Amino acid sequence: MRRHCQSVRERAPKFGPILCVAAILSGCVADSYRDAPSAPDQAWHPKDSTGASSDFSVPANPEVAGSSREVKVNATYGLAELIDLAQKNHPSTRVAWERARQAALSVGMVEATFLPVLTGNVIGGWSEVVTPVPDIEGGTFDLTTTVKGATPNLALQWLVFDFGQRQAWRDAAKQNAFAANVGFNGTHQALIYGVTQAYYRYDLAQTNVKIADQAVRNSREVMAAAESRFKNGTGTKIEVAQANQLAAQARLRRVQAVDARRDAYHELIGAVGISPRSEIRIVSVADRRLPRASALPTDKLIETALARRPDVLASYAAVKASEANERAATAEFLPKVYLSGIAASNQTGFQVGNLPEVGVQTGSTGVFVGVSIPLYDGGLRSASRKRAQSVTASAQASFEQTRNTAMREIVIASDNLRSSLEAYAAATELRAAASLTFDAAFDAFRNGLGTITDVTLADSGLLDARQAQAEAHAASLVAAASLAFSLGAMTSSTSPLTTVR
Repeated sequence: MRRHCQSVRERAPKFGPILCVAAILSGCVADSYRDAPSAPDQAWHPKDSTGASSDFSVPANPEVAGSSREVKVNATYGLAELIDLAQKNHPSTRVAWERARQAALSVGMVEATFLPVLTGNVIGGWSEVVTPVPDIEGGTFDLTTTVKGATPNLALQWLVFDFGQRQAWRDAAKQNAFAANVGFNGTHQALIYGVTQAYYRYDLAQTNVKIADQAVRNSREVMAAAESRFKNGTGTKIEVAQANQLAAQARLRRVQAVDARRDAYHELIGAVGISPRSEIRIVSVADRRLPRASALPTDKLIETALARRPDVLASYAAVKASEANERAATAEFLPKVYLSGIAASNQTGFQVGNLPEVGVQTGSTGVFVGVSIPLYDGGLRSASRKRAQSVTASAQASFEQTRNTAMREIVIASDNLRSSLEAYAAATELRAAASLTFDAAFDAFRNGLGTITDVTLADSGLLDARQAQAEAHAASLVAAASLAFSLGAMTSSTSPLTTVR
């Protein structure tokens, strides 16, 4: 590098130092690769690290881990309490809140462009000029001229008329702010719906554990009856072995049910937005009354729902905002009228050689009106307007798609609710029949009139019937929540479909 600088200096003595510095800086930029991995198959490590090239671990940063809120209380949480907890703790609500605040500030920023801009400026400086002047003896002497001064001023600029461009920007900002506010409420609705779904799935898992417990108790009774028959000489070892097998299967099913309940609990905690280490007790809704089957939503009901769904409203606001931006792009082709004013004072000192300094102080004010007329910009404004028109067309198509999707969701949710309620009614009848079958088969076996095979089949049928009823009950609650969400009616923790009765 030193030789390079010397060569450059020899070639261009006047600019050698500058070129040498530039060469050094360019070398520093090229040397920045030392901070990147040395090869595609070599691990990256910080400079002060001695990690192996095959160790692709990354340095830990304790600040990233942080700490999330843990909830460990003795109180029991129902659905409404879980929703309130989620609305206070889930990060998505804070994100949506900040976005709404940012959109509101954007409106204020656009409205500020309607007002004049007043700036204060101070310009000061000093200048010295040395001029060789011939003297009477044929030589020269240096004449030094010094000028120094300061000029403070106040300047006012005001865009008086722009053919509605700023108004269009304000309309677009207000529509975006409305969409952000609607999105904030929509985030809460989606959070309520997510917690509700997870809550019902957890309750189903809890019910399955209870069903598995009952199956374990039934298997123990069957095993006790088989052992009693064997001791009395009316049973066989095969029946005892089959009874033990039935008990083992029941215990395995309970282990699986408990594991599923643990997974459902973590899903619910995640939906609430609190730490997975939280420990809370949850109210069961296994005996909650189900809603009645409703007919297919009418066109009027769908129109009412669409008029209050956050996603549809936000999509429509995006259309109106894009239309306003299109008007603003069109106004860019038209003149603009400005008003400006200035008030300034000037304090200047002037000195030549050894003569006394001469000071000058002046003041000035003025008001000006100007018109800016765009003539040629290489097609920039035209391209901007075409882009705004394309954005509007895209927003309109997106709005139509969002509205159609919302209508389809309402119809599907209604069909799912009706099907789930029908499935629950059928599962309830199945459970009643399976209970009678198991009781009859068990009594017959205990009295020596039936076989262990009949008891096993009846027990499996009863277990399946109980699980089918529990799943149909949970599915009906989820379907009812889905219908309420699609209709835009799941708006708080005290909504009818989220309140435990």
